[in-house]
Amino acid sequence: MSELELVRIGPDDGAAIAAWADVVATSLRHELGEHATPWAAAELAVVVREPDTLRRDTFLLGLLGAEPVAAGWLAMRLLDNLDGAQLDVHVLPRHRRRGFGGRLLDRLEELAAAAGRTRLDARAQWPYDGPSDGAGTAGIGFAARRGYGFGIGEVQRELPLPAPDGRLAALAAQTAPHHASYRIVSWSGSVPDDLVAGWLAVSSTLLTEAPAGEVQREDETADVAAFRTAEVLQARQGRTPWHSVALDASGEVVAYTQLMVPEHDPRFVHQWGTLVRRDHRGHRLGLALKVANLRALQRDLDTAGRRVVTWNAEVNGPMIAVNEAMGFVATARSADLQRIVTAPG
Repeated sequence: MSELELVRIGPDDGAAIAAWADVVATSLRHELGEHATPWAAAELAVVVREPDTLRRDTFLLGLLGAEPVAAGWLAMRLLDNLDGAQLDVHVLPRHRRRGFGGRLLDRLEELAAAAGRTRLDARAQWPYDGPSDGAGTAGIGFAARRGYGFGIGEVQRELPLPAPDGRLAALAAQTAPHHASYRIVSWSGSVPDDLVAGWLAVSSTLLTEAPAGEVQREDETADVAAFRTAEVLQARQGRTPWHSVALDASGEVVAYTQLMVPEHDPRFVHQWGTLVRRDHRGHRLGLALKVANLRALQRDLDTAGRRVVTWNAEVNGPMIAVNEAMGFVATARSADLQRIVTAPG
């Protein structure tokens, strides 16, 4: 068997960046077909070339001779979750079962250990008609053999655009009496200065407020300067955010939702976080915000041919109900996986 060479991708490695993106896209599409949502090479290039103050990313390309056959990613947050790391491994379908994925994961875990990271997170994906726990799927099997436990199952859902405005208007009317004391504000682009602190105060708790199952998580740091840097990098990636927030009587942000429109992939709009602060739940703000944000997007952008894609924990009944009311349908499954590394002895 030929030896796999692992190469760390640098900022000037344009060909390697393109090859990495191609390997990941091929791998994901093998598992999910048209429902795969890989990074575009142009998005990846910005991450490789422009360091983020919130997260350090490392990208490895696996070469068999001159042929790219595997791709690995290690992400480590820099201001919070300092014991954690996110790892991702992909191997071209025709080169699987040759030990390449294991070699790549070994190296990613070594890098994580060198940085003192002991809480290792990963993700596996498979078609929606597969088992909810992923039993028998390649990704879950590989992860289990390496000690990664099943944390929580998620379902990917998609909504073809443009969504009928009559449906959205009806939902807006249904929710309006429940949140009359709140003001909903929608916009595209960066978060305004007068809202950014409140936005971060809510959004930084998403990881711990959302269902996590057996996965250990911590809140993110609400650092305005780092967030502004991340916004600039997203803009350079060709990603345009659309936001809606709910403000209480004092003008404080108590709920938010966010859509991200990628310039380099005309198929999707990504539904990012949606969260209502605990002390303001029960007013149907989640549905109201998601409807308002989507209506704003469709008023100002040609969305024909795109689909909104979102992910929810399978046990998150309230958010699933919101999405199904809007017309989302289930298309794929995934799982958050975790391994806690203990010190020897």
